[in-house]
Amino acid sequence: MKSELTNTRFKTTIPTLENGDRLTRIEFENRYTKSNVKKAELIEGIVYMASPLRITKHGNPHARIMTWLGIYWSATPGIELGDNSTVRLDGDNEPQPDALLRIENDGQSIISEDGYVEGAPELIVEIAASTVSIDVHEKKKIYRRNQVQEYLVWRVEDGEIDCLSLQKGEYVQLQPNSKGIICSEIFPGLWLDKAALLTGKLIKVIEVVQLGLATAEHQNFVDKLSS
Repeated sequence: MKSELTNTRFKTTIPTLENGDRLTRIEFENRYTKSNVKKAELIEGIVYMASPLRITKHGNPHARIMTWLGIYWSATPGIELGDNSTVRLDGDNEPQPDALLRIENDGQSIISEDGYVEGAPELIVEIAASTVSIDVHEKKKIYRRNQVQEYLVWRVEDGEIDCLSLQKGEYVQLQPNSKGIICSEIFPGLWLDKAALLTGKLIKVIEVVQLGLATAEHQNFVDKLSS
């Protein structure tokens, strides 16, 4: 009995995770894994917790993004799609992006022994409220600094999608081709009809990405991944 009391007396408790906490990534993970919080992120050493998500502002746009990326993933062996997966970027940043696409072998990121993405995925997608969102500012900075090659931000209230490519250390907008299609520079064949995605015309979105999948560039990419 005395031993049990002693153990209880010196037992340490992990503090609860709170919005606005300033923590290291290790401290953040220790608190997060012991909490009942469904989504929390560490951005520049500060904890951010998600508010309840509306289907019109987040759920529906997120589903459209996953449909688009899922079709590309299904036809491209050697890459991996993540949905709300935690990413260990550096000592002060552990975001949980809405979607990510990574090259499995010889890419920028790895999967840790405990199942987390470590390092920068080649593509990250965030569903943002507007131009004032953390996704447009703080996250953009840390993704650029950690060499995320392409960053897509859907600013729902603004009715716009920013398709950014990392070039010479800075993000620049990917421009549509003569047919109005945006083509990924990192994932050949990942084609996007931005207008169709914004308006929910998923049949058109699917048709366009399938055209990309039928190109020689995509087949060469698949061959490269498998070699």
